[in-house]
Amino acid sequence: MPSFTITNSDIVTQPFVEHCCDAYQMDHSGFHGFGHWMRVLHNGRLLTETENANLKIVELFCLLHDTQRHNERRDPLHGKRAAQYAQTLRGVWFDVSDNEMEFLTEALTYHSDGYTEGDITVQVCWDADRLDLGRVGLRPRSDRLCTGTAKSPFVLEEAYQRSLKQQPQIDPK
Repeated sequence: MPSFTITNSDIVTQPFVEHCCDAYQMDHSGFHGFGHWMRVLHNGRLLTETENANLKIVELFCLLHDTQRHNERRDPLHGKRAAQYAQTLRGVWFDVSDNEMEFLTEALTYHSDGYTEGDITVQVCWDADRLDLGRVGLRPRSDRLCTGTAKSPFVLEEAYQRSLKQQPQIDPK
């Protein structure tokens, strides 16, 4: 079994990760499960360092963005459902300002719509997810990314190689 060493933060705690895993109703060994979330978290933290994004919102996005998917293929409303789900967790699992909640809601709602413009924190969220496209056989394209860091050939290649690694039978707990 592959294991992940999760660096805890104010947001990323074992109980919250387990809560998100329990909310996910599909197989975690699929394209959108725990392994994907951890690679998106890695990407998001990397991008946050250089792009001056809000780490709390990026980490929340990484853990929540696919929790409400209903299938592995096309599910155009999963981002909106994730944003609605995040609203129910606010004040219970995390505290954010109204402004931060707006950014999180935007990032979650539109993360698979292909947008490239928005607040830097929203852009980092979207890029963190897109950099993991290799898991579904796609190489991320720089013209569909938002941030200069994500568009860097080195970052693109490193993220692509990371995304190719299969994560079979991931145990999220």
